[in-house]
Amino acid sequence: MGRQIRVPGAVLVALLLAAATGCSDPAAPGGGDPKASAPASSPSGTAPKAPNSPGGDAKPAGGDVLPGMVSVAVARTRLAALEVAPVGTMAGYSRDKFTHWAQQGNKCDTREVVLKRDGTDVTQDAECKAVSGNWKSLYDGAVVTEAGKMDIDHMVPLAEGWRSGAAGWDSARRKAFANDLTHPQLLAVTAASNRSKGDQSPDLWQPPDKTSWCQYGRAWTTVKSTYGLTVTEPEKKMLTTMLDTCAS
Repeated sequence: MGRQIRVPGAVLVALLLAAATGCSDPAAPGGGDPKASAPASSPSGTAPKAPNSPGGDAKPAGGDVLPGMVSVAVARTRLAALEVAPVGTMAGYSRDKFTHWAQQGNKCDTREVVLKRDGTDVTQDAECKAVSGNWKSLYDGAVVTEAGKMDIDHMVPLAEGWRSGAAGWDSARRKAFANDLTHPQLLAVTAASNRSKGDQSPDLWQPPDKTSWCQYGRAWTTVKSTYGLTVTEPEKKMLTTMLDTCAS
């Protein structure tokens, strides 16, 4: 029998560790974290995030009360690119065709997520219902301390969406439109201002607080552009007027 060679334990451990290191992922260039880089932002025109998608509850940028807002220059470009068409028909419309206030996790539906996002010092109960907080309504400048006096408005109303293109969508896209937390489609406003607006386009209804017109015009244009909806000539003209109120 040949002579056996005994390898000290410390040496054996070192050899095993070296072998394991050789099987691991190589270091990232420049000595960075070898984890995959974050994906790039989706290009304009791709489908918006569906409800419950990670990161769907985007936060407003500084100075804006709505998420996903674009600059006035970008809004003007997008407005110019929108298809102009006559008002569409309401035939076949039903609010129920737009599944709204979808569940967003942790017992919270879309409404409660927006109330929390748009308010300050908001407290919620075990069922995620807002029980206290402070809200400032963009449309009329009113300050409210009772959640029950706030509505969640669809910037582009569901009925307006229907008559400008959504009639041809499938149910999944309508649900995404009705629960969109990424783009400037949902916001908490006073019930009175929301019901005054109804399903009217900007040429028929404008926020009584004109200081909100810049945000309103940019938000409406962004949503219509994101979802490929049409505008009428009077609507486009009023949106231009609203964008003209933005500071240079």
